Amino acid sequence: MVKTEDLSTMADGWREVFERSRVVPPPCQTVRLAVESHFTQSHGFQLSLSRLTAAHLPQDISEGGHDVTFQLRVTLFDRIHQHFFGKTWKSPPQRMKNNKISFNEVLYFHTSLRLPSAVVVLELVSLSPRPDGSQQALGRGFTVLELFTNRPEAQAADGDRRLNLHHGSPRSLLHPHLKDIVDYGSLLKTIDGAHLECVIKNHPALVSVMHLLPENVLISGNENIPGLAASPTGDALLRPHLLKMLPFTLNRLTVSLQPSLEKFESQLLQLINADCHNTKQPGPESALRTVVIQERRLHVGVHNGWCFLDKPQVVVLEPLASGARGRSDSTSKQSTLIRDSSATSSLPQTLGLRSSLELRLTNHQAFAVVFQLECVFSAPIGRETMLSATSTSRAAFLQCLRWGIWCPFQEPADWKGEEIQLVLQGGAKPNPHGVMVYSTEMSAKTQSPAPLSAPGTAQEARDTITFRLSSSLERKASSPKASLRTKQEDVPRQRRSPSSPSQGQKSIPPASPPESPQGPGLSLSQLAATSRYPTISHSSSALPWQQSFPSLLHPSPLASAHQLSHVACSGVSNIAHLEMDLQRKGDVSASAQDEGDQLQELPFTPVHAPVITLGMNVPSSCSVSSRSSLAHLYSAGFPDIMDCSGQVAEVLDPTEPVPFDPQREDTDPLQGNLLVFQFLAFTRIPVAGVGPDWPDNIYFTFQFYRFPPVTSQQIKLLTSDKVQLKASVPCVLASINKDGTVNSGSPGLQVQFTVDEGFLRPGEKRWFLRYLALHTMHIDIWDSDSLLLIGSTAIELKYMLRQGKSAVQALHEVEVLTTDYVGEDTPLTSADVGQRPNLSPMTVHTIIRGRLHIRTGNIGCQVDPSRRRAADVMPSHSHIITPREVTGGFRGGSLSSRNILQLNARNAAQAHRLEIDGDRVPLFRRGVRADTIVAGELKLNEPDGGRRKLNCMAAVHQREGREDAKEAEVTDWTKEDRMATELNQIKPSKKRSKAEGIANMLSQAITTQHLLYASLGSAEYMEFVLKNPFNAPQTVTIHTDDPELSVITNTEEWGYFKALTKTPTPLEENMFHLEEGDPGPRVYLRPKESIHIPLKYQSFLCDHTMALQGPSFLPTGKGSQVAKKNLSNIVAAKTIKVMFQAEDGKPMAICQVNVEPTPHVVDQTFRLYHPELCFLKKAIRLPPWHDPTVGHSDVRTHISVRCSDPNIICQTRMLVPGEPQDVYLKVPGSPSPHIKMFFVMVFTDKWMAAPSQIWQIYVHFLERVDVSCVTGQRSCQSLVLRGKQAVRKVKCFSSHPQEIEVDPEGVFVLPPAAVQELQLKVQPWRAGSRFLYVNAVDVENRRLVTAWLLCLNVHRPVLSKAFEVCVPGSGGRGSSRKITYTNPYSSSRTFLLRSDHPDLLQFKENKFQIGGGESYTIGLRFAPSQSPGSVEILVYVNNLEEKTEETFCVKVNYS
Repeated sequence: MVKTEDLSTMADGWREVFERSRVVPPPCQTVRLAVESHFTQSHGFQLSLSRLTAAHLPQDISEGGHDVTFQLRVTLFDRIHQHFFGKTWKSPPQRMKNNKISFNEVLYFHTSLRLPSAVVVLELVSLSPRPDGSQQALGRGFTVLELFTNRPEAQAADGDRRLNLHHGSPRSLLHPHLKDIVDYGSLLKTIDGAHLECVIKNHPALVSVMHLLPENVLISGNENIPGLAASPTGDALLRPHLLKMLPFTLNRLTVSLQPSLEKFESQLLQLINADCHNTKQPGPESALRTVVIQERRLHVGVHNGWCFLDKPQVVVLEPLASGARGRSDSTSKQSTLIRDSSATSSLPQTLGLRSSLELRLTNHQAFAVVFQLECVFSAPIGRETMLSATSTSRAAFLQCLRWGIWCPFQEPADWKGEEIQLVLQGGAKPNPHGVMVYSTEMSAKTQSPAPLSAPGTAQEARDTITFRLSSSLERKASSPKASLRTKQEDVPRQRRSPSSPSQGQKSIPPASPPESPQGPGLSLSQLAATSRYPTISHSSSALPWQQSFPSLLHPSPLASAHQLSHVACSGVSNIAHLEMDLQRKGDVSASAQDEGDQLQELPFTPVHAPVITLGMNVPSSCSVSSRSSLAHLYSAGFPDIMDCSGQVAEVLDPTEPVPFDPQREDTDPLQGNLLVFQFLAFTRIPVAGVGPDWPDNIYFTFQFYRFPPVTSQQIKLLTSDKVQLKASVPCVLASINKDGTVNSGSPGLQVQFTVDEGFLRPGEKRWFLRYLALHTMHIDIWDSDSLLLIGSTAIELKYMLRQGKSAVQALHEVEVLTTDYVGEDTPLTSADVGQRPNLSPMTVHTIIRGRLHIRTGNIGCQVDPSRRRAADVMPSHSHIITPREVTGGFRGGSLSSRNILQLNARNAAQAHRLEIDGDRVPLFRRGVRADTIVAGELKLNEPDGGRRKLNCMAAVHQREGREDAKEAEVTDWTKEDRMATELNQIKPSKKRSKAEGIANMLSQAITTQHLLYASLGSAEYMEFVLKNPFNAPQTVTIHTDDPELSVITNTEEWGYFKALTKTPTPLEENMFHLEEGDPGPRVYLRPKESIHIPLKYQSFLCDHTMALQGPSFLPTGKGSQVAKKNLSNIVAAKTIKVMFQAEDGKPMAICQVNVEPTPHVVDQTFRLYHPELCFLKKAIRLPPWHDPTVGHSDVRTHISVRCSDPNIICQTRMLVPGEPQDVYLKVPGSPSPHIKMFFVMVFTDKWMAAPSQIWQIYVHFLERVDVSCVTGQRSCQSLVLRGKQAVRKVKCFSSHPQEIEVDPEGVFVLPPAAVQELQLKVQPWRAGSRFLYVNAVDVENRRLVTAWLLCLNVHRPVLSKAFEVCVPGSGGRGSSRKITYTNPYSSSRTFLLRSDHPDLLQFKENKFQIGGGESYTIGLRFAPSQSPGSVEILVYVNNLEEKTEETFCVKVNYS
């Protein structure tokens, strides 16, 4: 066994590199700004420092000071945050000659902070020797080099630079007066005659070595960079070459902790629990509030002293029985546990890895394998230091326990075939991961150097890790049995001395730890999960450590989900972690295949609360308005829906079922349909936090069938003066014109769509009728002033089926719903001061924001028989593409494609010839028309064509001569000479043009055109009839130039599409031959044989162009007609060629498919809100679908999903029968107020022929602001609003105006690039965790400028007194009471009275003033309740600043 012990004996190579590789991280604000600017990719740069002129230095230094040398020091600096970062580079000392210092140094660095604030600071330093042998450094001036400009592309300011030196030290840049200064020249004094010459430019060659160097490190090409091959020129970074990386396998890994695993973890848990209990209040159930170990992990990575070459792999360790070792080598096909024959029962318990790891190393002494052992602890979530006796949820946190480093290529490298034992370290030592490490007295002792003991002598037990490292290439070359036999017969080699880094390192730990681990990628969110999760409202942005969730909270309809990113819920044993997929796909070595089969994944419970699809949970459409309200509504004068004969359409009752007979629809003489949507009125419902007149202006967004999305214009809610004081009265809607006036003469808003034979494609009518019969239309209602979502609703479209009637209509009164969620009330006690806020479970509330009155109608229309298409009849054999037979021959003339198919296009042939030769003959660029030389066209290709071409050109010049007087004076002989010269210029390209023309002619002769109508996600099936025209057999290769058009090679899939399209052509099994590396499948054809080639076109990508948020100004009733002209969100139009190449590589036939895009149907719409610049992880629950063709109901439908955005991860998993199935989404974040829109297609058939559902998902990204406050008391929060490129008039709106006030309250001007501070005054009345919204709106353009998401954590106040009162119930007159309040101050004060239930309690005076020490009687008036029960009402006594002085609780019993 090869043993290594302490870091002090580690090879100097890795230690020296590690000690000088410490870097200072850049400001986090700068990193965030770079991400917001989409600068995530690091770019390489080269900085050349040539010569420095220093005329300002004294003469004695420049001439007589022979011992004085000069050095240039270079550091990166952020001038906005006044922060030096990276690592200072120092040049070799140089001497001065003639007031000039030649450095001639080249520096390299790579960075992603391509912002104007990132600059390079260069300082000139003089070095003079001291008597003690050290050197004295004295600054002689400095300068600043700007790297990036203010251009949007943020490219480097390439080119030669001459930088003037400034007096002083670079420390002057930290002066407060220089903060946010763009030009330092106005404040820094320039040194006359002192300047530095340098060159800055991009260095793309640095991309290949970025994994060897951290960001923002200035380095020269002659420095030691492990992993980089040395260059004979001395500059290894100019044209970098990497050392060859070899694969190695690490297996049989075990970790031994002293004195034993059980005692080690027991002591660790005692210390953690003691620390937690010392920081909280004792309780009766303190025994239940303990921290437990959830998981034990090991990070394994390769480090070159500068950084990790790749993200460290993360694996889960499992406790092994005493004496057992994890084995995973070539002798076993599965990872099993075997017992070491030399082990005894006295060995300590160990941790083991059941699988193996793949590492890539190069033979360099500074390469090291870094191990880090960490534990995942689980603790109950509570307000006091994460512990609570009443909380059932648990949170997870990490702690590093031990770490170790091993350099495998330190001389002599005798570890091959041996078992390596490495001593693990603990305590406060710099480590590559840059984390704090757990330390005990025992671990501190093991850090001292100790030599290896002689065999047989006692040695102190230490924490160790044991493993084997073998080359994957050697394991691949040897057979499993031979390698086993070799290992058993090998004699242990000579033991070598331990080696590890020095223990005396005193420096700052690395500030940039690696990012998320590679391998299984176990995040904290996967440590624990519950079987059920709460469904939260449209927002998904609550911080998980601010709330704990009940484990049995059932989801609600119309609710979005909450993201659980780093919270561990109850039921912590539901997640099973697997040590699998540790290698990158496509890079699996043969040794991994020999070691055993891959582990099978166990059932996994995701940590996402699902979004419930609407399904049949449509808001109620029954009328709840009173007769007087309906009379007021119908007296508004809405336009009637009339049929073609002028009769009022038949009214259908939306509460009764609608019979649907497809035969009756087919025999309807009125084949055209005019579908009408009339938005009539909106009924306000009082909601907490907003006024009674909210909303005032609204607009709608929706999408009908496959028409483009509709955004209505601004609509005013009109209230009659006679009924405005009554509750729940419908407000008639009236459109607002573009000039801001209300169109009160035409109430309501009407939008209509025309669906006739000219709109529907062949065979589409049945699908349109099915859409009306089964679907609901989602409608979003917005506040057009604040651009906040009021709510959503859905109406059933089945009442638009005419069923043979001339016209039908139905009046719907649907609820406008939204979802909100709050946490449990948390009282605020004196112990809460300065501690974490309590974490409360969340409860979902479905809020009715109002009721929408909408009328739907369908008017039948006559269709012109001459223009009528058979949209309801599918053409027979429309999926078969048959090449056209060419019966005529080629009659000569130019090689135009039109001669091939039309055989009579002489003028077109001449025009084509002129176009080909136009680049060689300048005369043909002067507007000569083809009809001027028609007479000579047929003679161009005759034997004496050269002379005839000269004659044609002479005719051209003669025409030009008539227009140009000077040209007319030139003799005919001179003109002919010139034309002969031009003809000689044409001859070199004539042969090439003729060859291209011949190839074009032949390809056009064998090309067959096919027009295809495609929509998102739908597969279009076709068969191409391929014929072998030769008398010999041919093997044809099929190649397409677009992956969306493919050949169906699976026989089962081919048969499925043939049955689906009813294509009566033969089906042949095993027709295609597939080989790796071929451009496409190959098929064998007999002489003169014709076969059908199945093709499929299917696109999952589309345009995501979306209109800006806000109302539009489309004319009333013409929304669909205008929207047709601006089609969006459809697949791209394209032309795809399918080449059928013979054995000689020449095309035998070409099928050109012209894809014509058509819109798709949106079945459901989701809107989600999320904090900006972070991933949204969401689960959407699928309805229980069953395939009607399957006889057994217990057979589950095969469900698969696709997303229209390739940057979004979308997947679903087949679970056990009876369990719901979810679609999981992972959406990358964007800056506020960006809205990301995409489509999700759900397929229920195996071959994904057509999507069963298409969901349109909007994700609104907002800036997150966390606010902690107390009910009834005003809290202030500052926000920053940044100006854009233009001047804007902005006004801020909040979702709850009675709880949030924004200052400035009115409209203010926001100049370009300005910063406006906003003050939020938050005064909530409900306790718990809540989400509110604030929008900054451009009032002129009705566009959103910025949006904030306020995450409130509201506590209940400390109660001063409690009262109880009985009030008569329904029919009573209420009750009056009094409370005496004494002014505790010695001076006169003014107080305000507030209540959290103003509808139940009113004060005699809301404001009063009393002298010091005097008493005041507060008059209370309790309103009667409609139902018996009890309620607690809080009475707040606030000062003029709305700070709560006293809080009274009055319990009211209604009898």
